Amino acid sequence: MKNYIPELVDVDTSKSILLFEDGNYQIYWLGLNEESAFRVNVYLIKSGDEALLVDPGNRHFFNFIKKEVEEIMEDTSKVVGAIFHHQDPDVSASIVDWLEIVPDMKVMTTPRTNVLLPFYGTPKYKFYDVTQEDFVFSNGNILSFIESPFLHFPGAFTTYCNTSQFLFTSDIFAALDIEWSLVVEDFDTHKMAMDLFSKDYFACNIATKGYAMKIEDMDIKAILPQHGSIIPKEFVEASIKYLKELQCGVDLIYPYLKD
Repeated sequence: MKNYIPELVDVDTSKSILLFEDGNYQIYWLGLNEESAFRVNVYLIKSGDEALLVDPGNRHFFNFIKKEVEEIMEDTSKVVGAIFHHQDPDVSASIVDWLEIVPDMKVMTTPRTNVLLPFYGTPKYKFYDVTQEDFVFSNGNILSFIESPFLHFPGAFTTYCNTSQFLFTSDIFAALDIEWSLVVEDFDTHKMAMDLFSKDYFACNIATKGYAMKIEDMDIKAILPQHGSIIPKEFVEASIKYLKELQCGVDLIYPYLKD
């Protein structure tokens, strides 16, 4: 088993990077072709001949992501599904493009998100309800889903990879930072970048603390958000503590109503 995340410093982020490998099971970060504080992370989980996209992104850089996937996969029809942690365009707008290429892929999300995805103009697709069951690849690797309501969408959720023990959190633990690195090196500095996102987007401390309590006893080797930097194991405990204590959303808008 190999876990590359602690070594990912000063790497070429203009192309995909292998984050984890265990035999024929790999997890990739698919690279960036933009310079923005709101940059988007797209991930690919490859299990044998099959693969899943995680938050496949917007249409603006679909061709870039597609090219990276094609360099990893011999056959893009083996992208058997895509995980949509919520329906925002930075996460989900490229659903239209991916369904053109792989019309049989599973659209993996919650019922609340599934109601909204057709408004992108998608054709009919195979809906996989993540609130009902885990996903098991053909060779036995398992993904589990953890609902995260009001962070920031009522139907939001996160994905835990049982093989790598990586937690894909979408907007949770997201950060906004021009001075960006692929992996967090200084957590105290990174907290300020997370504040720029979390305080505005999340509903309240009840929502953040509730989700933190769901994951605090899990064995998490790394946190992989949709925006910002990957959080390695050494900062996972501090990240969960951050979420438990976070004051955000209506806590800040209506502080006089807390009691």
